[in-house]
Amino acid sequence: MATAVGNGMEWFDFGIYSYLAATIGQVFFPDVSGPMQLVFSFATFAVAFIARPLGGIFFGMLGDRLGRKKVLAITLIMMALSTLSIGLIPDYASIGYTATVLLLIARLVQGFSAGGEYSGAMTFIAESTPDKKRGFMSSGLEVGTLVGYIAGAGLVTLLTYILGEETMLDWGWRIPFFISAPIGLIGFYLRNNLEETPAFEAMKEKKSDEDDESVRHILQYHWRAILIGMFVVFFYIVVNYIVLSYMPSHLTAVLGYGETEGLLLIVIVMVIMIPIVLLMGYFSDRIGAKKVIQGGLIGLIILSIPAFNLIGSGNTLFVFFGLMILGIFSASFQGTMPGLLPSLFFTNVRNGALAITFNISASLFGGTTPLLVSWLISKTANPMIPAYYAIFASIVGIIVVTLFLKDTSGKALRGSPPAVEEKAEIKEILEEPEEALWWHEEKKEIEERIEDRSEDGK
Repeated sequence: MATAVGNGMEWFDFGIYSYLAATIGQVFFPDVSGPMQLVFSFATFAVAFIARPLGGIFFGMLGDRLGRKKVLAITLIMMALSTLSIGLIPDYASIGYTATVLLLIARLVQGFSAGGEYSGAMTFIAESTPDKKRGFMSSGLEVGTLVGYIAGAGLVTLLTYILGEETMLDWGWRIPFFISAPIGLIGFYLRNNLEETPAFEAMKEKKSDEDDESVRHILQYHWRAILIGMFVVFFYIVVNYIVLSYMPSHLTAVLGYGETEGLLLIVIVMVIMIPIVLLMGYFSDRIGAKKVIQGGLIGLIILSIPAFNLIGSGNTLFVFFGLMILGIFSASFQGTMPGLLPSLFFTNVRNGALAITFNISASLFGGTTPLLVSWLISKTANPMIPAYYAIFASIVGIIVVTLFLKDTSGKALRGSPPAVEEKAEIKEILEEPEEALWWHEEKKEIEERIEDRSEDGK
């Protein structure tokens, strides 16, 4: 709960920029007009993703050395302070391009913080839950993400309704950024009082300081898992950012909806998505995360174009149904990924390897998704571009997931003994110890490769 709440607060900070993208474009890029203003605003959004891999590597490796909970507390404070600073920046009319530079710096710090946040939170929850409930309990992390986005979008919608678009443009847009400071303090308190994960504690007892793994070690001996993970994150992050980050601006800047109406529709969809995310996590424990993800990918390939036809219909009810279709399939990934991605890696490198995997892919494809989509629409005047991109990502996803992803739902994490909730499960494990420690062969192969390289002097 503490991890999910902290994650929600982190993504409240990160998300309010998305929902104020059109307004921020007018405040910091007044010389540019029309769809290109949105492109500039989302370019600043994408800048944060340049720093994400650096933050991911730094905090990920730190998490494998010092522990998961310390990193989670540090990243939250960094995010809160950088978000607060955005609200304090004078506008373009006051200090010219200096305002744009200060905005870019604040976004880079946000990105550096976010690089360690999500992968660290996924690792923490996956290592703190029973194997047979890992999918369901890890899906709570994405509930935190949705609650953070809902709080951000809800606050922006409420302020726009109360203050009006003119006042929001003048000074009202700053209020959500100011609120991040007290929220960050609450999140820091919660995270600072967490206990370290059992898997990390067990690993530390057996490990000396000389055994700390380097980035080079991770890339040399875990490259296959990293590559699979990056492709998995690709379709996950593209769909996620189309639905949660890009769509409010698409409704406003491309389809001509009022900012309040567009945001309200997204908020309603996200609220409905919360129980669906939990349900998908529950199903992943029952039938396997792989099957749930495959179902979501096939659904997007078939229904993305009909969904965007509904969204572009001009009928509010049809728009809602179109958004809901996208939301349901996005939920199939959100409910499964937090439990699946950490299971790709062994305990001694999990935080660092997952941070590298997630943040490189998120930087290449997540932060650039709103920018790429808005730029292509400005060039082609075709509002179906997001649908085509979602279909492309889903086709890549179905190939990778079907051919290369091993489903370990309900099994022990790589490098860890089984984590059980009830004593009755222990008997089952003792009857089939080799099945319980299914990852031993993989571990043996990695150790043999390390030994071979040592003998070769490499």
